[in-house]
Amino acid sequence: MPGDYSSYRGISKKWVGLVTAIWVQAISGNNYTFANYSAALKTVMQYNQRQLNSLGVAKDVGKSFGLLAGFLADYLPTWAILLIGAIEGFLGYGAQYLVVSQRISPLPFWQMALALCFGGNSTTWMNTAVLVTCMRNFPRSRGNVTGILKGYVGLSTAIFTELCSSLFTSEASAFLLLLTFLPAIVCLVAIAFLSEVPPSSTKEEDTLEYSSFTILNSISMALAFYLLTFTLIGKFFIISSFANKLFAGVLLLFLVAPLVVPIQLLYSKYMRNWSSAAQQSQGDKMRIPLLLEDDQQKDEPQEGGKKWRVPPALGEDHTLLDALQTIDFWLLFFTFLCGVGTGITAINNLGQIGQAQGYSDVSLFISFISIWGFFGRIGAGAISEYYVRKAAVPRPVWMVLSQLLMLVGYILFATAAPGSLYVGSIVVGICYGVQISITVPTASELFGLQHFGIMYNFIILNLPLGSFLFSGLLAGWLYDREASRTPQQGHGKNWVLMKSIGTSSKEFFFSSVVSEWGSSSAEEPQNCTGAHCFFSVFMIMAGMCAIGIVLNVILILRIRPLYQSLYGPNGKIERKKLLSPPTRT
Repeated sequence: MPGDYSSYRGISKKWVGLVTAIWVQAISGNNYTFANYSAALKTVMQYNQRQLNSLGVAKDVGKSFGLLAGFLADYLPTWAILLIGAIEGFLGYGAQYLVVSQRISPLPFWQMALALCFGGNSTTWMNTAVLVTCMRNFPRSRGNVTGILKGYVGLSTAIFTELCSSLFTSEASAFLLLLTFLPAIVCLVAIAFLSEVPPSSTKEEDTLEYSSFTILNSISMALAFYLLTFTLIGKFFIISSFANKLFAGVLLLFLVAPLVVPIQLLYSKYMRNWSSAAQQSQGDKMRIPLLLEDDQQKDEPQEGGKKWRVPPALGEDHTLLDALQTIDFWLLFFTFLCGVGTGITAINNLGQIGQAQGYSDVSLFISFISIWGFFGRIGAGAISEYYVRKAAVPRPVWMVLSQLLMLVGYILFATAAPGSLYVGSIVVGICYGVQISITVPTASELFGLQHFGIMYNFIILNLPLGSFLFSGLLAGWLYDREASRTPQQGHGKNWVLMKSIGTSSKEFFFSSVVSEWGSSSAEEPQNCTGAHCFFSVFMIMAGMCAIGIVLNVILILRIRPLYQSLYGPNGKIERKKLLSPPTRT
């Protein structure tokens, strides 16, 4: 029947589209992979640490220009947004691959910065395309959609790192080659399937939607544990080439596994004959407005026939300008900067941190940050949601706890004690994920959802801002200062690094004139070894976390009445709670 065909096609596009969105997110976390190839880039380009960190800032600046992608998403179809992201990523990472593999001569500093900016900006187009489309396709499962998609972003670094080292090689040039082609290919696949379709409208469809997301969540958690287990095994035991390829094969199966959901839905529809289920009664409808009529904005007071605009109260819909005029917005903004801004600095400098502590391969620590960041995002969302509804606990409470733990992690990094890099990577990964997962719903509760897109993109400006302040300026300057105090023994240390990436001695001593940001003489870049290299950096960042804790406590005291009014026994959200997910029989 024509109706049957249409519904089959709707299920296919809706759920296969979601699976391809998961794949896009699984490869769109390339912004967090800079540490995988930064050491090789530093050697080939003859950069000092400040120049290298400036490239990391350029990468994060590219990621900050998500406002353009968000604006154009209202005018361009999903496939166009994905295509722009694919092209940008191909050009940005392709240029870096050509330089690191020495297929072309080193580019001027500004061109390298532009390449990293392109690579970073490509993820904003991918993220915007899949998030906006999937939110519209699953409006009643926004929490599940966000958790799954952002969770795979958190796992993407580990997925990239492990696939590259298992199937190819650990060389930086091979990793950049993978970054060049794989995201572009996945985006082209998503273009064929991901588009906006009508959301579910019946109780039966919502039942299937809930159970399907339960399956997807289970697959995601299983994938995270699988990556963690294999990463730990690979650290303590020698794994054969066959075992590595077997691991990669199973990993690919995990990535394909979400297809079981659309296949199961199509099979169930075929077996039940959906023609009878197409009949709907008004009682089957489950669309319930998020806000009831009595919660609409109050009429604006009038005086002399003129309307005077009353600023919205906390918890009501704010424009960005309204929010910028509140103390609570800036408290949230700067607490986020203290947490995520310092976290991105640790991630960007992980390669040099590992080298300073005597590790020749930091891929394990990068995987740790990625995998535990996933648990931080998923866990913080679920735990904060449970306690906010059970006891109206303000979500920033969990930001306080995460920043306290992050403070301890930075102190561990600073001491460079045996095993500190393992523990510190786990702590920073978890806390970084918590900061992202908590800030997003907190901002929506304080300032509403009507203008949330622009507000969210303004808040995440903390990523390039924190990268510039703590990584580009602070970490780079302090590292180079410590390196200048360390006696350089010829080229021994750099020679080892040079040989590890296959660089000839002639090419290794290449130097070029760069712009003011990348200006340096032809002198050999200095390297630093020992706990003192990053001691000052991490102690300062620990202090920033302490400041973030104080600001968070002030914010909690200010917004606690709001959470009581929203989630308390007689709170607005309790009175307007959406229907609970139906129980499966």
